Amino acid sequence: MKKSWKSLVAAGLIGSVLLSGCGSKETSDNSGEDNKSSEKTYKVGVTQIVEHPSLDAAYDGFKKALEDKGLKVDFDVQIAQGDQNNNQTIANNFVGDGVDLIFANSTPSALGALNATKDIPIIFTSVTDPVGAGLVKAMDKPGDNITGTTDTHPDAIPNTVKFMSEQFDGKKVGVIYNAGEQNSVAQIDLVKNAMKDTDLKLVEATVATSSEVKQAAESLVGAADMIYIITDNTVVSALESVISVANENDIPLFVGELDSVARGGFAAYGFDYYDIGYEAGVMAAQILKGEKKASDLPVQYPQKLKLLINKKAAKEQNVEIKEAWNKMAEFTE
Repeated sequence: MKKSWKSLVAAGLIGSVLLSGCGSKETSDNSGEDNKSSEKTYKVGVTQIVEHPSLDAAYDGFKKALEDKGLKVDFDVQIAQGDQNNNQTIANNFVGDGVDLIFANSTPSALGALNATKDIPIIFTSVTDPVGAGLVKAMDKPGDNITGTTDTHPDAIPNTVKFMSEQFDGKKVGVIYNAGEQNSVAQIDLVKNAMKDTDLKLVEATVATSSEVKQAAESLVGAADMIYIITDNTVVSALESVISVANENDIPLFVGELDSVARGGFAAYGFDYYDIGYEAGVMAAQILKGEKKASDLPVQYPQKLKLLINKKAAKEQNVEIKEAWNKMAEFTE
């Protein structure tokens, strides 16, 4: 069950009292006279910066991997509601509770966890630039207690920019992002770099909270021919605001992941967040079983990438589906 940050304050105040009962617990089955066994139940703290379909799918994949590996796990899921202070409180409370492992679902969540502990293993996912964010030393040589999976496929942004450049007449691409999210800044830099050899021009609108997203989208009307929403947690959590502006003003809306296509984005080169969550869960299982340490496991990239186009969104945004796209993309209604 997911809990918001408001439930954390009281938990933090009494954490010292509860420490003796926290962490992992043992359950035993003594039903057989000649087959006594004990099975450990691991406690995993799950920290997630906000709730939106992509992050939720990653968590579902993570859980399924641990289940498939035969582990019994007690998950403590905490949502920071986009607040960095709540984010750090969550991580600190997990350390106080003595969890066996922390699953950090987003860059801010992973940074909070790493700030809180250098001892408890941390597995992250939905992180765009693990090295640039200071989470790991290198993709193939992570830190002593942290590793995971990244949500940046090397070809995703270049392919998206190439598609916009070659398949659309417009040249001005509007982007909305939270400049306080390191992963978003890294992606915008990748977009700029991919545009260097094209005629595309970037029109930037920044936000600090999800409540500012609609106004930022409206500011792009008349200033941008297309809108491109990268995997920015603040903006994606309020994506419906951008979709409504794009639909009302016939602006093609490109997005950064497949879940956002399902919500009403026109197109994305993406992958399933469930898959990178599952891959992170496999890594976590190896650590919990004592087979590997975090430092032994390189950070993994997404394994699959595809172009997905939403036909209904295309109609809403006045985009004509070209016959050539049938060989390039998969389609959804």
